[in-house]
Amino acid sequence: MNVRIDKKGSSEVAVVESGEVLVAEVQDALDLMATVQYQTGCFKILLRKANVSETFFDLSTRLAGEILQKYANYGVKLAIAGDFSGYASKSLRDFIYESNRGKQFFFLPDEAGALEALHGMK
Repeated sequence: MNVRIDKKGSSEVAVVESGEVLVAEVQDALDLMATVQYQTGCFKILLRKANVSETFFDLSTRLAGEILQKYANYGVKLAIAGDFSGYASKSLRDFIYESNRGKQFFFLPDEAGALEALHGMK
């Protein structure tokens, strides 16, 4: 895993780069958050969809809700960049839509959009 910092003005986003699944359960997400904060001091994280287990996108597992709640409790903003169009679940599409309307979590098709969303958050 490599973590690079993307800066825009006073905003810093930790961009996590890895070729493997990094988040398969809640503890993985907490470990990732702690590692990123320790290495960079960032409270904004960008992950690629490929770094997140498919279980996350099955809302019936409650994994997404548990992870996002933990990140919210710690004041960490998260964007996941990737193609989400292949999911047939209406509840997942609604979840992504509502998340993107908020200020804490984003599911966007590309890194540029994810960085823009995270840099736009205080």
